[in-house]
Amino acid sequence: MIDPDAVLAWGAPRMRDLPWRGDRDPWRILVSEVMLQQTRAERVVERWHGFVRAFPSPADCAAVPLGDVLRLWQGLGYPRRARDLHTTAGIVGAEHGGSLPDDLGALLALPGIGPYTARAVLAFAFERDVGVVDTNIARILARTSGERLTPKHAQAQADALVPPGRGWIWNQVVMDLGALLCRPRPRCGDCPLATRCAWNVAGHPDPDPASGSAGVSTTQARFAGSDRQRRGEVMRALADRPRDADEFDGRIVDGLVRDGLVTADGRMIRLP
Repeated sequence: MIDPDAVLAWGAPRMRDLPWRGDRDPWRILVSEVMLQQTRAERVVERWHGFVRAFPSPADCAAVPLGDVLRLWQGLGYPRRARDLHTTAGIVGAEHGGSLPDDLGALLALPGIGPYTARAVLAFAFERDVGVVDTNIARILARTSGERLTPKHAQAQADALVPPGRGWIWNQVVMDLGALLCRPRPRCGDCPLATRCAWNVAGHPDPDPASGSAGVSTTQARFAGSDRQRRGEVMRALADRPRDADEFDGRIVDGLVRDGLVTADGRMIRLP
């Protein structure tokens, strides 16, 4: 069982110094959350600063071609995230008066915004008392429960744990607890939940309940030699000028075109 007071007492003085934590602007929070999907926080910090300087509002992002957004995204990987962010910026201007909605359903309707990201915007921008379930928090929920959790059960647990009026700091602290201590190889000796965690009290029996639980990420496929690497190489090559498609693997180029990340004019390809 999770003791909210013990978690907050441990985490509030130890919160990681991340720049978006001092922000409440919904657009800037959304940018940070999209960048953090499958990318480590330390890699995101510098890129986040550059992105929100270039595009301080949805209107600024929507006003430029997608190619400009993709160029600024270079190095973060998974460029579909940038494409969806650009599309979302346009929808926000057309349908929400230029500001991100503060409604869960409306957020979920935007491209690239799933259950985690929508609730993160509500918690971290609008300070709503909603539970956020990322891979770090999902590990904590599963291990303290001592069982694998479905998405529905994980979300219900996360929502029930939020102390009233403290949604912002609660989610930040629990996220840090997972990132720093309740890792794939946990540091249970330092954890404020060690004596209340069913899996730890039982002596870490196999299988780890976090494995296969909703929200817990699995090991990514090898990057070197992968299609992800090849796609990134094509997009980097196109950052400065159009290129002949024959310079690259046709299968990779065709996939990028289908995803709307590259446009083709005859044999010449370029960023949109």
